[in-house]
Amino acid sequence: MTELADNSVDLVVTSPPYPMIEMWDEIFGEQNSAITTALNANNPKLAFELMHQELDKVWNECWRVMKEGAFLCINIGDATRTINGEFTLYNNNTRIISACVKIGFTSLPYILWRKATNAPNKFMGSGMLPCGAYVTLEHEWILIFRKGSKRVFKTASEKKERRESSFFWEERNVWFSDVWELNGVKQKIEKSPTRERNASFPLELPFRLINMFSLRGDVVLDPFVGLGTTIIAAILCERISVGYEIDHLIKPLLKKFFETLSVAKVNSFIYDRYKKHMEFVDDRIKMKREVKHYNDHLECRVVTGQETDIYFHFLENINVIEETNNIEVVSSYLIDRHF
Repeated sequence: MTELADNSVDLVVTSPPYPMIEMWDEIFGEQNSAITTALNANNPKLAFELMHQELDKVWNECWRVMKEGAFLCINIGDATRTINGEFTLYNNNTRIISACVKIGFTSLPYILWRKATNAPNKFMGSGMLPCGAYVTLEHEWILIFRKGSKRVFKTASEKKERRESSFFWEERNVWFSDVWELNGVKQKIEKSPTRERNASFPLELPFRLINMFSLRGDVVLDPFVGLGTTIIAAILCERISVGYEIDHLIKPLLKKFFETLSVAKVNSFIYDRYKKHMEFVDDRIKMKREVKHYNDHLECRVVTGQETDIYFHFLENINVIEETNNIEVVSSYLIDRHF
């Protein structure tokens, strides 16, 4: 990430390859052949550590490019695997926490992402017989770290941008819970020249994190961009985004994905957020609960005074510019047209 200057990024949202998940063995081995050697020698503990040492390089680089007060959000799942007849859990989350704290990050309360896509079979192993079955993992982690102290908003323009980037009261109550119930997304990549699965997280996941931990116009980084879900979420939230992907074979898919991204579909996502809020307000009024404040921009009632300056814009256009090694996605918004 040498293209990025020191202290230039406001938020990192990412999901790396998961160490000890078999689909990622090859890509880890390409970074360090000792990983493949360790796996072939049935030495999973060494392979696990070597894989994480490759990820450690990324977390160190994130520290360099992040501003004081910026957040690092990492979606990671633990791994279970049988090697040499031994079934074992590999705690990816604790290894990453240890590495990030050692770098200097402050570890903050994390989120459990409970995926509602698992089969009804709640066991692995010996069926109904005791002492031979294993608990099924039905969640992943969203680890949250901060670089340095809290972000400070000093100028009038910074404070104004912060208020206009606020979220709704009812969104806060869901987003800042430590358990998220979100469906997973389709994993198979159609007509892919590279891996058959993409392991993407759902759009709602980075969308929430970007709204929670950044302001409109901030720079959001995803060092493991994959098929660009974080980039799309950043566009929805009117943030600037940067993504890196070492798998060059996925570039045509990524380009096609952005080129076929519908402005109408993006705007419907933005409008649905507004619509859900209006439904919430209607329900709250029916229950004879207070909705004391009013947002003139959105022309709707809100629960708290901190919501009165929230401002959304519809997307006007998306242009995709391909260069030798890069894909640039330029988005523009209808500044004079809002709710």
